[in-house]
Amino acid sequence: MKRFFVVIALIIEFFILYYLQVNFFSAITIFGISPNLIVMFILFIGLFANQTAGIVCGVIFGLIIDLASGSPVGITAFMLCIIGYLGSYFDKNFSKENKITIILMVAGATIIYEIGYYLLRSFILEFNREYLNVVRIIAIETLYNVLLSIIFYPLFKKIGYSMDRTFKKNNILTRYF
Repeated sequence: MKRFFVVIALIIEFFILYYLQVNFFSAITIFGISPNLIVMFILFIGLFANQTAGIVCGVIFGLIIDLASGSPVGITAFMLCIIGYLGSYFDKNFSKENKITIILMVAGATIIYEIGYYLLRSFILEFNREYLNVVRIIAIETLYNVLLSIIFYPLFKKIGYSMDRTFKKNNILTRYF
């Protein structure tokens, strides 16, 4: 039952973050570039929930974003699915206690998402590739996401560990002890 409420809370958080990204952070830009809160959110789910939750949330929320934004359906879903999987990979191989590793995870996830999104979109829509401009956009967006992850790290950690306890319960039979 607790897991159900956590899933409902994640859905509500997604819609709040999407609203903030579209309405609030589109007005607060750095050189015309806004952060990608959804990438950080899916990475957060992959890190603190489990692999299945990260991948499923990435696909579902990505499809919602694709449908709401009018972009080709599936590109955002595919890339957010990869970020959800990447979050679970990071969880198994790196520590979530260190702020530096979280910052590097956010930076890496943002770079992977943006490069993959740009390449997939350019192949599907067949437009001219402007690599220098894309590198500038990715660098600024990565810095913006890193700054936000530094600011919100204590909140991520507190919410994340409560979600971690819900999704990754250690179900050990205690009758033998």
